[in-house]
Amino acid sequence: MTTKQQDSITDSFNLENDDVIQCEEITGEGSYCSLPEGEEDFEATLMANKQCSEGVQAAATTHPNTNTIPEAVDDYVRNFLLRMGMTKTLDCFQVEWNEMLQKGLLSTELVGGGTVPDVYAQNRRLDDALRHTHAERDRYRTMASSMAAETLTGLQKARDFHRMQHKRVLQEKNRLVEDMRKLKIQCGRYEPAVRQLDGRCQSMLRQKTLVTLERDRALAQVHRLQATLHNLMGPSEETETETETQRPNQDTGEARRQTKSPSNKKDKHVVARDSKFPACRRGSGTALSTDSARPADSRVPATVANPGGFQLRSTIKAHGQSTSCLARHPTKPLLASSGDDQLWKLWGLPGAGDLVARGEGHTDWLSGITFHPDGTRLGTTGGDASVRIWDLSEGRLVLSLRGHSGVTWACSFHSCGDFVASCSIDCTIKSERCRSTLRGHRGSVNSVEFLASSTSGNTLLSASADKTLSLWDARSALRSQTIRGHSSPLNAATVCPLSSSTIASCDSCGIIMLWDARNLAAPATVVETGPRPSNQVAFDPQGKMLAVAGDDGSVRVIDLSARRVAGVLPHDAAVQSVVFDHKGECLLSGASDGQIYVWS
Repeated sequence: MTTKQQDSITDSFNLENDDVIQCEEITGEGSYCSLPEGEEDFEATLMANKQCSEGVQAAATTHPNTNTIPEAVDDYVRNFLLRMGMTKTLDCFQVEWNEMLQKGLLSTELVGGGTVPDVYAQNRRLDDALRHTHAERDRYRTMASSMAAETLTGLQKARDFHRMQHKRVLQEKNRLVEDMRKLKIQCGRYEPAVRQLDGRCQSMLRQKTLVTLERDRALAQVHRLQATLHNLMGPSEETETETETQRPNQDTGEARRQTKSPSNKKDKHVVARDSKFPACRRGSGTALSTDSARPADSRVPATVANPGGFQLRSTIKAHGQSTSCLARHPTKPLLASSGDDQLWKLWGLPGAGDLVARGEGHTDWLSGITFHPDGTRLGTTGGDASVRIWDLSEGRLVLSLRGHSGVTWACSFHSCGDFVASCSIDCTIKSERCRSTLRGHRGSVNSVEFLASSTSGNTLLSASADKTLSLWDARSALRSQTIRGHSSPLNAATVCPLSSSTIASCDSCGIIMLWDARNLAAPATVVETGPRPSNQVAFDPQGKMLAVAGDDGSVRVIDLSARRVAGVLPHDAAVQSVVFDHKGECLLSGASDGQIYVWS
């Protein structure tokens, strides 16, 4: 570019700047505030400064900022060529523009105030923004590509790791499946042997129980024979025997022969006759013994179970229908149950899960079950109006007693074992082979029990639907006392095993009454468990608790010392019977769903 061309570009630029830029001169007056003379105090100074600042703000308001100057046409073309890198074209444009400007060929609009329209300037700004956006996009795309590549590599590594783990787990699974298959085959081979061993175990358990019962029966028979021999021997023979045994130099065999010779003579004249009730050793006319007359029982455990601490341990599906009654063996850990399915079953305690024996023979449902005092026999009652005696050692029926005209509800053995009493819906109580019939109740006799006390062993306790309890003398078949107090039909009654001075009874309204034998005019304690009926009551061996089987599907445990309900044991159906074990640590209940509930 020549010097002339540069001078012309400089002149045109100066001319353009002179035409566009306008300067305004601002005088110095008013730029600061002067204080009047004589007023130089502080407050006057503050007021003057405030007025000065207000004046400056007003001046700024009157002179607003100038707008942005639009870009000239030639500047726009120059900038465009520079941006596109067209330097040769820019030189040619400058030469031609200056020549035309010197010759006056350019219009005044282009030279003086020609500007590029706003749309072109906006398009240029948009192009710049678009180009910048594209650059940012490319940068982000590069970054995203690198990050995606790294993530993909990590995912591929994780995939390969999990694939390897899956293969390992699959191999382990296949190995375990194969081991399980082999174990199943092996268990299948051992299963017949296990069943056979289990059957042998159950058979040996039953055989052991039956042998034990047979031994007990043999021992009881020996004791009875010894008692018979003792009764057949006269007083003179006994005195002679004692005298001869006290001689120091008498031969033992000779003494035995001399002792047995009188009895042998008497055996020839013995005539078979019915059993007799044992002599009652009551010192007074009281039907029941009192606590003061009873010596301390050394067999009672020192510890007593918590009345409210019973928890359900297990359940046993004992019968296909309702479980009607439960009975505890007098000496062995055995439990007998009867049901509406016409069966009785013998179970092993404490779990009551081992079935020892079972029997069938009744033609209708069973209502009651009880053990013989020596534990070798079992008595059952049922809807066929019969009482049946079973031999447990042989598992067979030995005696069937008939005489009632209606359903027999319960039976009870005398402590000597030679008599059994039964009660029926025909309002009567009968003894073995109808030795005597006890009449007096005006309703169904629902419960009967021989008192086991030595001073009242010949006394019967009965509970009837005529709302009364009765005490009977079994020898004379006469009622000795009637106990009144219930306002609803009675379902059951029992005597405390530790002391015969306490009687418990329950009725169809859930009322439990405890009676003191020394004063039977009124109940000693009344406990309400209603409104549903109470089906049975049972004392624990220590005489500290009373269990009540309720028709509402619960067993209530009454603390006799506190005379209140100490615990409620829920069931799935109505409870028909309840009994404690020998130690009082376990409670067993039979329900209408055919199950036996074991609480401990």
